[in-house]
Amino acid sequence: MSSQSPFRLLFASIVVVFLSVGCRSGDESPATNLSWDMVQDSTDRVLTIQGGLKGPESVQYDPKQDVYFISNFNGDAAADSNGFISRAQPDGTIDSLKFMTGTSAHPMHGPRGMTISGDTLFVADQKGIHGFNRHSGAHISFTDFTDFEPGFLNDVAIGPDNHLYVTDSGKPLLYRMSGNNVSIAVDSLSHVNNGIMLDKANQRLVMAAWGDGQTFLTWHPANNKLDSAGTGLGGDYDGIEPISQNSFIVTSQADSTLQLIKNGSGKIFLRVPGNPADMGIDTKRNRVAVPYIALNRVDIWQLPNQE
Repeated sequence: MSSQSPFRLLFASIVVVFLSVGCRSGDESPATNLSWDMVQDSTDRVLTIQGGLKGPESVQYDPKQDVYFISNFNGDAAADSNGFISRAQPDGTIDSLKFMTGTSAHPMHGPRGMTISGDTLFVADQKGIHGFNRHSGAHISFTDFTDFEPGFLNDVAIGPDNHLYVTDSGKPLLYRMSGNNVSIAVDSLSHVNNGIMLDKANQRLVMAAWGDGQTFLTWHPANNKLDSAGTGLGGDYDGIEPISQNSFIVTSQADSTLQLIKNGSGKIFLRVPGNPADMGIDTKRNRVAVPYIALNRVDIWQLPNQE
C-alpha cells in the first residue's frame, strides 16, 4: 500500500473540517458564542423551510410533539377558502403540507396567529377562530366573530385567566373568547395591534403595535389595567414572544429586523431578508423560526442564551 504525503493528509483534514462546519443539521447543539449584542443576518441562518409553503404568516412550535405548525394564506387572506396549516420537522422537512384545512361549513381563508391549549391548536382567521386537534389535524371547532364585524383578526394567546384573547389589526380592540362565547375585553386601545403574548411572570398580556405605534401595550385581565411594556425601534410589529421575565422579542416589518425588548427599550439582534411575520420559538433548541408571506419560506436562526 502506497504512503500518502503530509500535504495530502493536511488537505484532507482541512476539507473534513470545512464540511463539518458548513453542514448544519436540525438537531445540532445550540451555539454558545452568540450574544444579544451581536446582529445576525442571513449568513448566520441555520436552515430554511420551504417546498410548497404558500404565503406563510405564522409559526407555532409544539414542544410535546417537537414539530412546527406553519399557517399559510395561500393567496387572498380574506375569502378564498383555501388556507392551510403545514406541519414541519425541526430539520426543515415538511412531513404534511396541508395537515390542517377548513371544512365546507367553516372554510379557512387566511390563517394567521396560532396558540396551543391542551390538545387544541387555535388559529385566527378572517371570520373567526378555528380549533384543530394538534395530533391528528382534524378540524374540531369554529367560533364565529362576524357579529362584531372584525377588521382583521390577527393573533391569539391564552390569558392568565385561561380565556383566549384575540387581536384585531383593523380595529383598536381586544376580544375575549370563552368556549364559543365572544366578547370585547378592551375597547379603548390607543392603536391597533398585531401579535399578542402571555407574560406569565406579571400575569398580563402584551401586544405588538401595528402601524406607526411603537408602544407595546399591556393589559391585566384581573384589574382591567392598561399599561406599557416599552417601545421598539421600528414599527409595524408582527410577532411577539417572551424570552425571560423582563424581556421579549418582536418582528418589525418597518425595517425587517428582530428586536429584543428589555426593560422597556429595544435593541436589534437580527436583520432578515424580507418582511418578518409572526415568528415561533423552538424552546428545545432555543431557535427562532421567521416566516415571510411574500417569500414562501420560513428561516431559522439560533438565539443567544436566555437573558
